[in-house]
Amino acid sequence: MFARPAIQSRLLLTICALVAETLHIGWEYTHGGVLAHHLLANPELPAISNWWGLLVVPLLVWHLVGRIQRRAHTLVQAGSRERFRSLAQVRFTVALLWGAALALAFTLGHPAVTFIFFGAFAAALFVHAYRAEYVLGFALGMTFTFGAVLPVLVASVIAACSFLVHLLAGAAMRLARGGRARGAGLP
Repeated sequence: MFARPAIQSRLLLTICALVAETLHIGWEYTHGGVLAHHLLANPELPAISNWWGLLVVPLLVWHLVGRIQRRAHTLVQAGSRERFRSLAQVRFTVALLWGAALALAFTLGHPAVTFIFFGAFAAALFVHAYRAEYVLGFALGMTFTFGAVLPVLVASVIAACSFLVHLLAGAAMRLARGGRARGAGLP
């Protein structure tokens, strides 16, 4: 996939996402109707239809794959792009599996839902969960169970918390070093 030109692979992944979401909506439509999900699983709050997935999923894939590709193109050292691509694939896969585990636990009514959900916030303290590959994987992992909009909202909140924590931690470390950059003043 990465051997193709960037725009070609980006377009191919977006089309695959659209086809997958179309099949998902088609399956729901033929098995009792397209579902709608209430915010916070509270019937008093508005419901969001899974039809929105036909718009949200392809746009999400197009935008976030583009961000991943732009980060890859900024790397210039020998072998750094290959390392980045393999790391991005691992990060995407881990986030996809985490989101799928959360969706599966929710579907089965397993008590680990809370642990998995808050575990994502805890993991975001240690990894840069605001990176595009994490957001994309986590959102796509939950899409089949929760539709497209709610997983994107949840992934965005986790990403925002992770960004804020890492931003504040970086500022605190710079203040602790007296405003010097990492490694500054070393021979």
